[in-house]
Amino acid sequence: MRKRNWIIVLGVVAGLTVVGSIAGWMGWRAVHYSERISGSTAIPKPRGLPGPLEKGQADWPRWRGPQGDGRSLVTGIRTDWSQGLEKLWQVDFLCQGTDAVAWSAPVVQGNRLVVPGRGPGIDLVFCLDPATGALIWVGTYEARAKSGHGPGPRATPCIDEDRVYTFGRSGDLVCWSLQDGRLFWRHNVREVGGREPLWGHACSPLVYRDRVIVQGGGSALVIAYDKLTGAVVWKSLQGEAGYASCVLLGAPEPRTLLVFHGGGLSGLDPDSGRPLWQAPWHAAMPVNATTPLVAGDIVFITSWHLKGCEAIKVGDARADVLWRSTVIASHHSDPVVCDGFLYGYSGQSNQNDGTFKCVDLADGQEKWATGELGWGTAVWVDGLLLCMDIRGNLFLVKPDPSGLHKVTVLRSALGSVTLPARTIPVVANGRLYLRYLERLVCYRLVP
Repeated sequence: MRKRNWIIVLGVVAGLTVVGSIAGWMGWRAVHYSERISGSTAIPKPRGLPGPLEKGQADWPRWRGPQGDGRSLVTGIRTDWSQGLEKLWQVDFLCQGTDAVAWSAPVVQGNRLVVPGRGPGIDLVFCLDPATGALIWVGTYEARAKSGHGPGPRATPCIDEDRVYTFGRSGDLVCWSLQDGRLFWRHNVREVGGREPLWGHACSPLVYRDRVIVQGGGSALVIAYDKLTGAVVWKSLQGEAGYASCVLLGAPEPRTLLVFHGGGLSGLDPDSGRPLWQAPWHAAMPVNATTPLVAGDIVFITSWHLKGCEAIKVGDARADVLWRSTVIASHHSDPVVCDGFLYGYSGQSNQNDGTFKCVDLADGQEKWATGELGWGTAVWVDGLLLCMDIRGNLFLVKPDPSGLHKVTVLRSALGSVTLPARTIPVVANGRLYLRYLERLVCYRLVP
């Protein structure tokens, strides 16, 4: 009997060891953020009455840029960083308190930059002058949030004319005045049956015609709100919310809303929410976090949790798998397509040892792979790929299926980084914006 008890104990210990190892591989480890607060500064007072709204020639008004494809409209960028880049400004007040962590990227329209933050028990929304970093207005609301990977917002705001929409990790969708920060309306997805996923809501708001769309989860997997009043226009599907943002397919008139949720990719009628087709995609955990990539009528999806990637050809009422592979398995880094080739990171995001790859979108064949760019995020600007690894190192890369061509490198662009810098770079109106938790740094990118 005593021998049997020892066997049981050893079995339990071995099982816990295996689970712990898997948890480490899959990014489930608890992360402690209190050690990073030393750089946070107090929120300054707004500078007074804001000026009238303006628009720029190369704005970045929503998640992944003006077209939602990771491409900036900025041209004429500096391609020699050997002497560094000119830092225009830096702020360190986006997160307040020892457990206040937020990951959202900034958005820029003309003379307004909006970026979410977090304070003790509250979500914060900051509007800055994108040229100087001066605070124009700050919005706030109470929001109870869990602390897993930080209680602050993950979703990136969406600017639509004179309004801006934010979505907190606890499910608060809020409409603000871009001019002065007045709160027009606020609704939580729980009001209509939404349910928060394990690591909080992360779907960036998508404005389509007269509505704004997010993933709500639960019995309201996808919700469309009237963008002016906040009234629910429609809700659709049930299940676990994903961490990816919704995308429209079809130009110039969008015909399909793409939703990468916990159970796979769904195509919906964006006007009514009516389901059109479903492409199941069940990873080891329902952590589908990369934005579906659209190239004509082909949609590419990927997830890291022991899964891989898939290319789907989409018709009006059906979706057919072109190819499925493990060539790219991205945790939450969105690839970019250039001339029929995918460029992006594959691997898990807690260590800076991912693989950057070039893959033929037509057949899924790998053209080349490198470990020289760490693990991070990438955007397209002026015909080049701008990559930032999770240590804050910047790389400018020429997209070329024949091999890796690094154009220039800038080390430690974010200064001291002790935890993964996962927020995507933003390039708007000649400037580069980099976010790391409470910090936002602006560089001049065009001479």
